[in-house]
Amino acid sequence: MQTTMMGVKTDHIQTAIQQHRLTDTKVKELVSDNRRLVEVPYTATLAHTLNTLVANQVVAVPVAAPPGHWIGAGGSMILESDKHTGAVRKHYIGMVTMLDILSHIAGDKLEGGEEVENMEERMSVSVSSVIGHCLESLSLWTLNPSTSILDCMEVFSKGIHRALVPLDSNMENVAGVELVESASTYRMLTQMDLMRFLKGKESELRHVFDLTLSELSVVVEPIFGVTGHTKVIDAVKSMRAGSLNAVPIVESTNPATEDHSQLVNGKGRKVIGTFSATDLRGCPVSQLQSFLPASVMEYTTSLLSVSANMAGSSPRELVTCYNESRLGEVVDKLVVNHVHRVWVVDCNGLLDGLVSLTDIIRVIRSSLLE
Repeated sequence: MQTTMMGVKTDHIQTAIQQHRLTDTKVKELVSDNRRLVEVPYTATLAHTLNTLVANQVVAVPVAAPPGHWIGAGGSMILESDKHTGAVRKHYIGMVTMLDILSHIAGDKLEGGEEVENMEERMSVSVSSVIGHCLESLSLWTLNPSTSILDCMEVFSKGIHRALVPLDSNMENVAGVELVESASTYRMLTQMDLMRFLKGKESELRHVFDLTLSELSVVVEPIFGVTGHTKVIDAVKSMRAGSLNAVPIVESTNPATEDHSQLVNGKGRKVIGTFSATDLRGCPVSQLQSFLPASVMEYTTSLLSVSANMAGSSPRELVTCYNESRLGEVVDKLVVNHVHRVWVVDCNGLLDGLVSLTDIIRVIRSSLLE
């Protein structure tokens, strides 16, 4: 039975208290159970780095170098120091993602302008040489352990996908984002970690989870994609140029005359798949070269099926939703399928737009501030 207290319904008071507890949560609580940070040294080859990504099932790794020899990502100084002596042991100089590696692989020339057909040679360069191929590599962030969920959401709502959290920061009482940090150990916090946490707080977020994407005005358009005839190498080049980690694969309007080497406006076209930089993580280095001239549909239907069978899972299904889908349903799809975006389609499967983790984090944060 609902009661009132001084004219205010008690369920509203309870909801407000729950939301306050939610926003008061610190990021250190989100990373306490995360595994030890996966990283690579600046001398690692791209082949070693790719193997590290595959073995640990991650899509990005920080690159560590000796202190004092490098300007870090974005000019930052994110250092790891000895817990007892305080002596600096390493300096994180950037983050390398799967898209950085693919952009290098799909590049026409190596340094010196020399054409290289040998994939082994292309993969033998040091990982430090590809930092900055894509903008995200230059955005290496840390979050103070005492940063609130609300402040963390503000950072992630601006398109930052991951941040390092020092577990024993010397700056515990400083709020917000720290671009200068020294700690003995770090953990990685990602947008997906935050989304899993928020999904577990459905009762506190019912006021926004029950609204539709249309009501929240959260659908983004225009949306650029590739056709099913686009070659993998052209898709990767286009994604690098547009700083895109994934694109929808859409039906071609005219396979004979359409330029399949460029991104196309996918609005109103039927979505037939997704091509993501992380897809090629499952491809053995020895096979990467042979798949570059293949079409994105050939790649997604052949190699992905093989890698899924080897992993004992089913091939990834196309994840879509509608403008009238509830936000809570979309969050479920994102977390269950472990994807960072969902394509928004109409009743005929024609593309309307997309909704991403960044967009959802932004609207949830806005709803908590109202």
